[in-house]
Amino acid sequence: MRFLLVEDNEKLAQAIQDRMELDGHVIDHAATLNSAEEFILSAQYDLVLLDIMLPDGDGRSFLSFLRKSQKDTPVIAVTARSQVSDRVGILDLGADDYISKPFDFSELEARCRAVLRRRNGAASNTQKIGTIEFNRLAGTVSLNGVDTALRNKELRLFEILADHPNIIFSKSKLVDRLFSYDEDVSENAIEVYIGRLRKHLSGSNVVITTIRGMGYRLSVE
Repeated sequence: MRFLLVEDNEKLAQAIQDRMELDGHVIDHAATLNSAEEFILSAQYDLVLLDIMLPDGDGRSFLSFLRKSQKDTPVIAVTARSQVSDRVGILDLGADDYISKPFDFSELEARCRAVLRRRNGAASNTQKIGTIEFNRLAGTVSLNGVDTALRNKELRLFEILADHPNIIFSKSKLVDRLFSYDEDVSENAIEVYIGRLRKHLSGSNVVITTIRGMGYRLSVE
């Protein structure tokens, strides 16, 4: 998944990036509200981690901008504010959740998973797709009780396709969702990951079809 992290504390931002990238997520980092607006207008994000106190203003103004722009990207507010009224105000502005500083990284990861599940209409980390069972937390696909672990990029690519069955994704769209601006990656990398996923799905009725000149589509036969 591709996240936008809006945080001016460089040390904390780097720690969050390092932790999330270990899970295979792509993180773009904005240290100011101005750069955050530039990021959100130029790319599609699965989730925004939004600090409230920023050097050029209040993160709530960015949240308002996001919702007035009709963007429904999930937002988790990261705040040092402890007053109930502050947290309620953030949620009423359109945040999907919040986490208070200081926080444990495992809690942040869990909140990210919970928000993404809700957005995708899932009640748990385990999803039944055709004859396979997909466990997002464990990063596995299971066929006939046999688990196969997915590598990070394979996992994130499969999440994108599985969350939007029968939708065609172009190679460029998938590159945008899987890699940050700092990564120099060709579209051929997508072919490699698609090939690996097909091997993991072999024997199931879940298929990834190449639509010539358009991209890839996951479906259940």
